[in-house]
Amino acid sequence: MTLKNNFSQRILPNLALRLVGSIESRRLRRACIMPRTAQMNTLRRILDAAKDSEYGKEHHFSEILEANSERELYELYQQYNKPSEFEDYRPYINRMLSGEENILFKGKPVLYATTSGSTGDPKFVPISQLYLDNVYGKMSRMWLYNYVRYRPNTFAGSVLAIVGKQIEGHTQDGTIYGSVSGFTQNNVPGFIKKLFSTPVALFNIEDYSARNYALMRVSIERNVTGFVAPNPSTIVELQNTVDKWLDEMIDDIGNGTLSRKFNIPEEIRAEVEPLLKPNPERAYELRALQSQYEQVTPRRFWPNLQTLGSWKCGNTQIYLRKIEGTMPDKTFHMELGYFATECRFGLVTDESNETVLMPHMHYYEFKREKDLGNPDAPFYQLYELKEGERYCPYVTTFSGLYRYNMNDIVQVSSAYFNAPRVHMVQKVNGIVSITGEKLYEDQFIKAVDQAQASTGLKLSYYTGYVNLAESRYDWYFEFTDRKVDQKKADAFAAVVDENLKKLNIEYESKRNSFRLKDPAVYLLQANAFDKFKEYILNRNHRDASRFKPNVLAQDEGKHAIIHSLREKIASIKKK
Repeated sequence: MTLKNNFSQRILPNLALRLVGSIESRRLRRACIMPRTAQMNTLRRILDAAKDSEYGKEHHFSEILEANSERELYELYQQYNKPSEFEDYRPYINRMLSGEENILFKGKPVLYATTSGSTGDPKFVPISQLYLDNVYGKMSRMWLYNYVRYRPNTFAGSVLAIVGKQIEGHTQDGTIYGSVSGFTQNNVPGFIKKLFSTPVALFNIEDYSARNYALMRVSIERNVTGFVAPNPSTIVELQNTVDKWLDEMIDDIGNGTLSRKFNIPEEIRAEVEPLLKPNPERAYELRALQSQYEQVTPRRFWPNLQTLGSWKCGNTQIYLRKIEGTMPDKTFHMELGYFATECRFGLVTDESNETVLMPHMHYYEFKREKDLGNPDAPFYQLYELKEGERYCPYVTTFSGLYRYNMNDIVQVSSAYFNAPRVHMVQKVNGIVSITGEKLYEDQFIKAVDQAQASTGLKLSYYTGYVNLAESRYDWYFEFTDRKVDQKKADAFAAVVDENLKKLNIEYESKRNSFRLKDPAVYLLQANAFDKFKEYILNRNHRDASRFKPNVLAQDEGKHAIIHSLREKIASIKKK
C-alpha cells in the first residue's frame, strides 16, 4: 500500500491542528512557567462557576472566594471541603440523574461518563458543558497536534481509534451516558472524524469477539496511518483476531461482505454493509502476505503506520511486550498519558512518556505515598512536589469533583518549565497486604520479569490474588510454552518468591517467619486473559479499550473468575 500525500487529507488537517494546537500549547507553557499563580486562578474560577450550586452553597464556596491571599484561599478551601471519594457524590448525582439542576455545578450535565464503581454499582460521572469545552475539547486538540509534530503523515491515510460505546443509554431526564473514550472521539475536529476507518456503529456490538472481528475486517482493508488503542491488551486481542480469522477477513474483503459467523445485530449490519464494496486487489495483497509470513502483523498489513497511541505505564507493560516487533520500524509510539474517566489529568507532549499536568485546567493536590495511612498528613500543592517521589493525587474539576481522591499512585519526574511531570505507577488498590507486608503490584511485576529473564521461561499472562483464608498469595501463570508442567511452574514460582523477598523486606520477614505461607501456583488455560476480559466486559458492559485489571489484587469476585480458568490443580506446599 502506498502513502498518498493528498493535499486536502494531509496538509489541511496538519495546518489546522498546528494552528489550534499551538495556541493551546502556548497557554499550557504560560501556566507551567507560573504554576502557583495558575493553580490559584484555576481554583477561583472553579469555585466561582459552582458557587451558586447546592454543593457550592453547602461548602461555602462564596466565603472561600473572599480570601485575600493565595494561602488563605487554600486554607479556607481545605477547611470547608474534606477529601472526597466517589461515593460521597452519589446522593448528589442520583438527584442529577432524575433531572434536578444546580446540584454539583451550575445547570445540568450535558452527558455522563460511565465506569465501574468500587461498590459494584457503576459510576455516572457528570460532565458539564464548561468541562467538555475547556478540558476535553482543548486537550484533544493539543493531543492531535503532538502527533503531527512528530509524524506529519499521521493523517495521510485512515485512523483506527478503539473506543467504547458512546451512548449506552439515557438517564431519567433524557441525558445520555456512555464511554468517555467515545465522547473524546466524538469531540475531535470534523476533518479528523472523516478519517476514521470504522463506522461508529461497530462499537455498539455487544459481543466483543464479533466487535473485534468487525473492527479488523474493516480496518485491515484500509491504509491505516494512525492507530489509537488506550490499553495494549486490546492491541493484543485485535492481533489474535487477525491470527485466527484472517482467511475469513480476506474473503469478506474480496466479496465486500461482513461474515455471518459472528453475532452482529441486524440493525448494525444494515448500517455497515452498504459501506462495504468488493476489493479483490486488497484481498490479493493480504493473501500474498499470508503466504509469505507465518504471522501477518501491522508491520505487514499497515506498512505506512505513522503513530501508535497507547498507555505504556503501570501494568500495561505486560501487554506491550507481546506486541514488540509487530509495528513498522518508523511508527512513533506515544504514551497517552495519565487520565481516567473522572479526570483528563494531563497530556504527554513529547517522547518522554511523562504526563504534563495542566495547572490552568484543574486544581491539583497531592498526598505522599508514605502518608496514605495517615489522615492527618499534609497535602502538597503542585509546585511543592519533589522529583522522584510518589504521591496520590486529588483533583478539583470544572465538572463537580472537589478534592477528589484519584486512588492512584504517580511518580514525579522532570519538570515541564516550572511544573512537574508525572507517570502512573499503579492503583492504590494495587497495594495488598495479608500480614502487614504491603506488597506492591509493581514489585510483583518486577519479580516476575526477573524470573522470566533468569529462567528463560516466558509468560503469556499472569496475575496474583490475596487468599486471606489461607494466609497466602495465589499465583496464576499462563506460559507461552504450553508444555510447561506443574513442576516447572513451581520452580518458576520459587524464583518469583525469592525475587519478592529481595524487593520487599516485610514480605521476606513474613515469609521467613511462616506468617505468610508459600504461594499457591496455578497453571491457566490457554488465552486465559481473553476469556477473563470477555467475561467481565460481557457481564458489566464496560469500555473494552480501557479495561485495566490489576495484576495483583484483593478481589474475591475476580479471583473466583480467574480460579475457574485454571488448567490443573495447584501445587501448594504447607509450612
